[in-house]
Amino acid sequence: MFADTLLQLERSHLLRLLVWGAGSTFAGTLLLALQALQRTAGAPPLLRHFGIQTAAWGVIDLALALWGQRGLALRDYAGARQLDRMLWLNLGLDAGYVGVGVTLALCGWLFGRRYAPIGAGLGVVVQGAALFLLDFLFVRQLQASI
Repeated sequence: MFADTLLQLERSHLLRLLVWGAGSTFAGTLLLALQALQRTAGAPPLLRHFGIQTAAWGVIDLALALWGQRGLALRDYAGARQLDRMLWLNLGLDAGYVGVGVTLALCGWLFGRRYAPIGAGLGVVVQGAALFLLDFLFVRQLQASI
């Protein structure tokens, strides 16, 4: 693999992460704003907590994508190997996020049908699954270009 190909793949990955982060931030904020505009006695806790998780994870994704673009540079073999190891670590963490989200949602359901943890858990599942998909796509592209 050539260093310029790796740089382009990394740039594309960060762009996808940036788009996902911006979309999540927008969707979560919009969901929260629409609930605030309804001025009901209380917004449904499931939607409110799903919106909070979506917006918060979106901001984190945006920050990670912008931070990652600062460090873009041509990589040698050691740098490419380090990136590959970091991606595999991220895949494991992403799978863990999905597991934590499922656990949170199940506990909310099983221990009293509480909708706030269910909404938060579903938000974590969606974000973890999306990050897993983005990272997995990047790993596949790296392996295909070797």
